[in-house]
Amino acid sequence: MTKIAFVFPGQGSQSIGMGKELFDAFSIAKETLQEAEDVLSVKLSSLMFEGPLEDLTLTHNTQPALLVASMMAARVFDSQMGSSYKKNIHSLAGHSLGEYSALTYGGVIQFKDAIQAVRHRGLEMQKAVPVGEGAMAAILGMKASDVRVVDGCVVANDNSLEQVVISGTKEAVDQSMKLCLENGAKRAILLPVSAPFHSPFMKPAAKAMDVFLSNLSFSESQVDVIMNVTAQPLDGFEYVRPLLVQQICGQVRWTETVQYLVNQGVDLFVEVGSGKVLSGLIRRIATDVKVMNLQIPSDFDLLSDHLCQNC
Repeated sequence: MTKIAFVFPGQGSQSIGMGKELFDAFSIAKETLQEAEDVLSVKLSSLMFEGPLEDLTLTHNTQPALLVASMMAARVFDSQMGSSYKKNIHSLAGHSLGEYSALTYGGVIQFKDAIQAVRHRGLEMQKAVPVGEGAMAAILGMKASDVRVVDGCVVANDNSLEQVVISGTKEAVDQSMKLCLENGAKRAILLPVSAPFHSPFMKPAAKAMDVFLSNLSFSESQVDVIMNVTAQPLDGFEYVRPLLVQQICGQVRWTETVQYLVNQGVDLFVEVGSGKVLSGLIRRIATDVKVMNLQIPSDFDLLSDHLCQNC
């Protein structure tokens, strides 16, 4: 039997029009978006469907928009296919922000709480470091263990065997990019972000989120959720809050997460929500697995056909 891992994207996967086709085709998608708008009193539909892109990419807008897009797709899956195929879902994982989507789909966090949490998370992360003082860069063609960084810069995301993201002060990131290129990296690309996420400079945001999350209730997961900072399954709902707090400053261990899932027998990864960023990363980490997407209505037919052929 096919073992499925649902994976949920984070920042960088947003685009104008995301979720629109599902919104137009499925009532459950409309209801999901309306629920989020009611909770936040923000017209997310306008941001997601019309933009402008510069407003959508503001961190406090991007984070709830991406979570909503993922949950729209996940709920369409449940309504259209869940009774037949949900038993095949072995594990859940999300990249950075996407971890909230994974926890929501796993029943650990209520959707209304998750929407408020990621909105707050985005606001606090943006406030933590003044614009222009921090930076992030992608280092291509180099494993995380080979990446060279100077003081004031850290490895933020171990995305694949050939893509690592570093984060820190602008000066330290610039110096680290040069150092990596001198030591074998193929390319070093400054990323269009406004703050040094997943670095110690996010400590003010981590403290604020610790307080915010203390007011939420968590439940046991209905399926294994692989957490970013451990690359291991969540071992009880009492660890949700500390792990989410650690994640803000800690490294996203995506390569290890995918390798763990493959070692558990997962042979189908399904990226749920906007974009195909994670699909590309997974293909670079695990060449022998199938990778699919749930983003537009036709994707559900493709997934159904694949599962029928392999049931």
